[in-house]
Amino acid sequence: MPFRSTKQHITIFFYKLTSVFAYIIYMMKKLITSLLLVFMIAPVISQSSFTIEDIWMGKFRPDFLYGFEPYQGHLVTKADFEHGVFSINVYDVFRWKKTETLFSNKNYREIPYAYDYSFSPDLNYILMASEWHPVYRYSAWGKYYLYNRREDKLKALDEDYIQIPTFSPSGDKIVFFKDNNLFYKDLSTGDTTPITRDGKKNEIINGKTDWVYEEEFSFVKAYEWNTNGTYLGFQRFDESQVPEFTMIEYMDALYPQTVTFKYPKAGENNSKVTFHIFHFETGETKQIELGDYEYIPRIFQGRNADEFLVMTMNRHQNLLKLFSVDVRSGKAKLLTQLEDEKYIELENSDHLVFLKDGSFLWPNDTGAYTHIYHYNKNGKLIRQITKGPWDVTNFYGYDPKTKRLFYQSTESGSINRAVYSIDLKGKNKKLLTPANGTSSAEFTKDFKFFIHTYSSVDKPYEFTVRKSTSGEKVKLIKDNSKLLKKVQALDFQPKKFVHFKAADGETDLNAYIIYPADYNPNQKYPVLITQYNGPGSQTVRNSWHSANDFFHQLLVKEGFVIVGVDTRGTGGRGNAFKKITYKQLGKYETEDLQAVGKQLIEQGVADPDRIGIWGWSYGGFMASNAILKANDIFDVAISVAPVTNWRFYDTVYTERYMQTPQENPEGYDENSPLYFAEQLKGKFLLVHGTADDNVHVQNSMRLAKRLQEIDKPFEMMIYPDRNHGIYGGKTRIHLYKLIYSFLIENLKK
Repeated sequence: MPFRSTKQHITIFFYKLTSVFAYIIYMMKKLITSLLLVFMIAPVISQSSFTIEDIWMGKFRPDFLYGFEPYQGHLVTKADFEHGVFSINVYDVFRWKKTETLFSNKNYREIPYAYDYSFSPDLNYILMASEWHPVYRYSAWGKYYLYNRREDKLKALDEDYIQIPTFSPSGDKIVFFKDNNLFYKDLSTGDTTPITRDGKKNEIINGKTDWVYEEEFSFVKAYEWNTNGTYLGFQRFDESQVPEFTMIEYMDALYPQTVTFKYPKAGENNSKVTFHIFHFETGETKQIELGDYEYIPRIFQGRNADEFLVMTMNRHQNLLKLFSVDVRSGKAKLLTQLEDEKYIELENSDHLVFLKDGSFLWPNDTGAYTHIYHYNKNGKLIRQITKGPWDVTNFYGYDPKTKRLFYQSTESGSINRAVYSIDLKGKNKKLLTPANGTSSAEFTKDFKFFIHTYSSVDKPYEFTVRKSTSGEKVKLIKDNSKLLKKVQALDFQPKKFVHFKAADGETDLNAYIIYPADYNPNQKYPVLITQYNGPGSQTVRNSWHSANDFFHQLLVKEGFVIVGVDTRGTGGRGNAFKKITYKQLGKYETEDLQAVGKQLIEQGVADPDRIGIWGWSYGGFMASNAILKANDIFDVAISVAPVTNWRFYDTVYTERYMQTPQENPEGYDENSPLYFAEQLKGKFLLVHGTADDNVHVQNSMRLAKRLQEIDKPFEMMIYPDRNHGIYGGKTRIHLYKLIYSFLIENLKK
């Protein structure tokens, strides 16, 4: 609003006054009244409304407990940054009190901040990463420094940027990765020696994963020490036969640059991955024979110095084998294997915990639900420990003193997560956290306490210390009470958890609905469905608000009804529910979204001509399918960074759920938005970043090309040099303003 001068009003009033004193008194009263009004109204204005800028500039970002790690006993270390000083401190968990400072950069300004840190086994050395440069989802180059606590000395580990350094179990060496090879540094002499020498960009990688392993198997460090540090087991990736993908970087240069990397699309060649063992004393390396396999998704330190444990998987990812490899002979012995009719989710089967007798605990999802199993030292099943129609969603470990396991599960409902303990016989189960809401735990090394992270739809993140034996709360660390008051002042409309029927008319789908403050059941509203719906994912959770939730509240204030829904194929509800989408991603999800839209119309909530849907990545894939294949229901769709044909996506993820295009062409074609462009009737916004190394912009370009060829109107926004997350500078603000405007114009109408 433009400023309006009051000069004329003041002049007229001045001449009406009969005395200067009266004028002064009048002006003072006016000033006081104005100030009172400002102080009374300003909080209302600032607290009851908010903007897209507020959301993405961090106004509602919770205060998290960052950078803490188990240290010794019930002590943890935590990275702190206060008054421009970075430090690594020890905290007593029971009192949550700082007891010792292990490092401070007051005298070492070459480390303004450590993005990562680790300790030598004797705790004398601290290895810290500075100048962090992310590469893909988990990987990053860093300048690493080694701090000697006894001598109070700091020096660079290597003159170059390196990746994934780790101490040996004996603490006398550090292995690290650079130039596609592995090296080790002898801390007693300072000498650096190569372990491998044949590494070459886009051909051979030693000891670090290739792109698809990092993205889909969720790890970067592809090596492990044996228990006494005399041998190193590592994976070698021969990606020479993997097809290359090239992205253009526009930047600010006169001529754009290209970035080329190996990316195996569905049905194409993967890296040939082999397992090798290096002997530090002799300098010899041997390759280990593991039989027939496609992937080596995990390697583990063995139960003693003579062993490594290695997992292999077939290309269909429905056969997972666990091998014990003898470091001296190089022979691999099959301990046990898991098989499934459809597929095995590695993230549910990648946590092995060893007991003193050599037996091990292993969660997996080969039954009706994901549960924890106990195997003897030879790989024979002793018993299933957890049982019931619910999923174990995290396995935290085993306390040998109390002989109890700790895990997170959906026992109190699929939208909740709670933490439990149980004994080795599957008896004496204890609930250690609230049943409702979302709880996670970080245990101390002695398993006496755990740091409990909790939130719910009504409560922002709270961090407390609890006893592992009983779950008793002993110390509040943070509760985000200020954020809660700030949000309560915004007049947020609550999420109401509800159910819709799936397209089969029988299966209940988890959902939530948010109504406008003045909702009238006799009136029909514009409805926006928000979803992701990828295999095993969940949008409907009893947890604190995400940034998207705040964005949706802006739309609620404009009279929208927001609906979140998890279709068949999503997680937390067992394998029959999740794996129904096998070999036909997009089919049941689209049918269920269509069914939800119909029910919203039948219930009198939705205006039949104003139903929209939006999503990102897999959610973008689903939004595209909805506006095309369910065009009788959906009038508006926004698709951000979507897969438009699963042939364009990577081998590991796609083939796990779809097999290869050569084996299952119908599954790929019948659920691909690219092949249903002719069915577009509504308003469609397509968004993508050109530097998306994950879901390539090729997906959106091919769909855009097809829509143009058949003269179908749509809108499109391309974000140059932005990756799958589409952020950097004010890009996120620009994107959400675009989405907001598109919805107001085409759905609110």
